[in-house]
Amino acid sequence: MDNNYEEKKNLLLDMIAFSTENDILPKKDYDFLFVIANALDLEKGDFNNLFLLELPKMAGKTGFRRMQQFYRLAFLMHKGRILNANESNTIHQISISMGINPDATKLVLKKMEKAPNSVISPEALLKIFKEFHD
Repeated sequence: MDNNYEEKKNLLLDMIAFSTENDILPKKDYDFLFVIANALDLEKGDFNNLFLLELPKMAGKTGFRRMQQFYRLAFLMHKGRILNANESNTIHQISISMGINPDATKLVLKKMEKAPNSVISPEALLKIFKEFHD
């Protein structure tokens, strides 16, 4: 299995941990994470197997942490290319469901398109977060 596929699984594992409260993941959150797994082309069996693993410890369930997860998701969907209309719509819908400001989403995606290899710095991401969430 390639590193990119493992990264996708790790992102989803982090998102499961972020969404789980008192060892319970609400069905709506499971359904949402399943949509993300589909957007990342993760096989259903691999997705369901994530629930058998020990969840990573979350340092804090902050808005910036959500923004970081969104960026990781967008990065994995980009794969160094521009998203088609369907993928772009999907990523925008996911960001809204994650509670990310739509204008922040647009700015992150625009910066990713202009950046070499779709990489933007953590500092730039923090600046965008502060601009739209303070």
